[in-house]
Amino acid sequence: MLVCIDVGNTETKLGAFDAAGALVGTWRVTTARRRTPDEFGVLFSAFFSAARFPIGDVETIVVSSVVPVVDRPLAEGCEKYFGVRPRFFTAATQRAIVVRTDRPREVGSDLIAAAIGAVSFVGVPSIVINFGTATTFGAIDRDGAYVGAAIATGLQVSLDALVGRTAKLPQVALVAPGTPIGKETVASIQAGLIYGAVGQTEELVRRIREILGAEARVIASGGLAPVVAAEARSVERVEPHLVLHGLRLAYLADGFDDA
Repeated sequence: MLVCIDVGNTETKLGAFDAAGALVGTWRVTTARRRTPDEFGVLFSAFFSAARFPIGDVETIVVSSVVPVVDRPLAEGCEKYFGVRPRFFTAATQRAIVVRTDRPREVGSDLIAAAIGAVSFVGVPSIVINFGTATTFGAIDRDGAYVGAAIATGLQVSLDALVGRTAKLPQVALVAPGTPIGKETVASIQAGLIYGAVGQTEELVRRIREILGAEARVIASGGLAPVVAAEARSVERVEPHLVLHGLRLAYLADGFDDA
């Protein structure tokens, strides 16, 4: 069994792939920067126990992390509880996709892994959007090279900032209200955030397609991808576990060296 772990700024996602390449289990936990190796190990072991996956079946663990402070305790927890030393996927060590940016080694490992997954799912050229802590628009050209991205504030971060800086505005569910003109406060906030994100998506896709080509396919990932994709005509496909699939593909292609 191959386990892929995507450590993001807000959440950490785990995926278990069987020998046939099927994603047979996924889990999400809060990314806690002070979690100990034992906490990681016990938490992950509990997931596997609940799913009735024998821990001994885990042969390989691949990690993408954009939170360096958790890397060491995460690795130690995996070694102690699974008996497997994780392999870390980074922009600096990967060979699975060409990166044509000014500073290739600085690109987030999650962006690269998502690009690898996008090429597999929708081909090239393509645009991969992730609706996470940040909303990112990654661009893959006709040659299959990652050529850069646009990075915007994520929807939840925008909502938190709005509520945190106002005296009376409440936290709301991030769902489309069905109209761009809210008749009360909650619907008004939802309209501004969700339809604002839709407009941002459509315009950035349009501008990126002017560079990549009008045929560039669009795939979206992240927890809020289904919400925005349901309203954005440019989004053709939603794949919630794109980074995990990209990590698996990079590993199978022997597309990275251990850091």
